[in-house]
Amino acid sequence: MIQYLYADELDTQPGLGPQMFRDRAAQFRDRLGWSVAVDAAGEERDAYDAEIPLYVIATDATGRHAGSMRFLPTTGPTMVNDHFTHLTDGTRIVSPYIWECTRFCLAPEAPKATAALLMLAAAELGLASGLSHAVGVFDGHMTLIYRRLGWGPIILGASGTGRGAVSVGLWAFAEAVLPRLRAQAGVTAATSRGWVTRAFGPNLAA
Repeated sequence: MIQYLYADELDTQPGLGPQMFRDRAAQFRDRLGWSVAVDAAGEERDAYDAEIPLYVIATDATGRHAGSMRFLPTTGPTMVNDHFTHLTDGTRIVSPYIWECTRFCLAPEAPKATAALLMLAAAELGLASGLSHAVGVFDGHMTLIYRRLGWGPIILGASGTGRGAVSVGLWAFAEAVLPRLRAQAGVTAATSRGWVTRAFGPNLAA
């Protein structure tokens, strides 16, 4: 199941927010060795979590956090513009039609289809919102995931090699990516479109 929740709505789903932030700590600090801030409760947060982002959250059959990602409009503070313009030749990515996606996280015991569910949910969100692209910063291990799912980004710039590479990429929102993602996620068009309608109503892009 997919839920779209703004940061100030996380409390409507008791336990889900803390699970997400703890799973982020398990992935980014423990598994990947990133230098991230983890609080006494074991939760990983950064400054962009205070900007009221939109979280796309996949839950497993028990309702627990299985994976998530975070969206912010590029017209406000974003990681790519604040910290990674050296990878875009100094160009800031700012457009009402481009949102930044960060903190792509999979829980340690996430079901196999979780990555596909999240990418599908992102595509449905972008199309329903009238967006043209998502922009994101990602490392080498994510490149393989995007390639396997069949919805890879246009690379705007990169540094490093292999799993240690850091890249900035643009994903184009297009109807053509949906059938493959739905097949890999194992859901129907009615289901994936229903996620957005349930969260925002039928006229999100109006």
